[in-house]
Amino acid sequence: MFRAHVARHGSVASHPPVQIEELVERPGGVLVRWCKVDDDFSPQDYRLQFRRSNSSQYEDAYIGKDTEFLVLHLDPHVDHLFRVCARGEGRTEWSPWSIPQTGYTTLAPHEWCPGVDGYILSSRKNIAMRSDSSAPGHGGVLYSNSPTYFCGQTLTFKITAAGQTDKRDSLGVCADSRTDTDSLQRDQAVCISTNGAVFVNGKEMTNQLPAITVGSSVTFDMEMVSLFPVNNNNPSDGGNFKLRVTIGSGNREVVFDWLLDQVLDSLFFGCSFTHPGWKVLVF
Repeated sequence: MFRAHVARHGSVASHPPVQIEELVERPGGVLVRWCKVDDDFSPQDYRLQFRRSNSSQYEDAYIGKDTEFLVLHLDPHVDHLFRVCARGEGRTEWSPWSIPQTGYTTLAPHEWCPGVDGYILSSRKNIAMRSDSSAPGHGGVLYSNSPTYFCGQTLTFKITAAGQTDKRDSLGVCADSRTDTDSLQRDQAVCISTNGAVFVNGKEMTNQLPAITVGSSVTFDMEMVSLFPVNNNNPSDGGNFKLRVTIGSGNREVVFDWLLDQVLDSLFFGCSFTHPGWKVLVF
């Protein structure tokens, strides 16, 4: 009789059908990955929640079909608890929650540099909009507030609004924050233009990516491959610091080696748009 009453209300399980698999720190956030642990369970949607360790209230971070999500706007060095549940195929109710997992980030969030003429920033400084406060065609480069990009990370630019394109437009990563240039199409920088052209130290590659427009996401991944001069007899032939760079846009990517003339622990990122109307989120 007891089993019959329980069966009318739901089901009993020895463990939740999904569990958090991995927590990876990211600048200003934590990448949460989860997986299904019940072979008989067919998930339709997942639901991720988080809270600060000193709070009792969870809040939704994600509802959807993906099995990973980047939770942003987290204060560095503060513990957060994450939990996930799922909704079965054709069901309306959510499963029991997974065992909460504690994670945190030690990495400062990516921020644009404030006070640059021609650009307006969001309150969190992670969104930049090219304004018409400076004369069109005379915009400079907007850099990150500090060199917060490290090798081994994925840097993402998401375009949320677009203006008129120009061949000097650029999104990319650089060794310094020079103010004597109007584009990242220069030495000591790698970038993509809004028309999809890729530039390495100011030289255009033959490979090209899809043009950038509203909704485009451009990713930069880098790994160190060399710390030594390319040519010991003539160091001017190449830098003593070589990074393997992967730039992704749309469903395509280009991979190449980037030579720098100095060893760097961290790098700046930047953007330049000639015309107003462009808005870019960085994370």
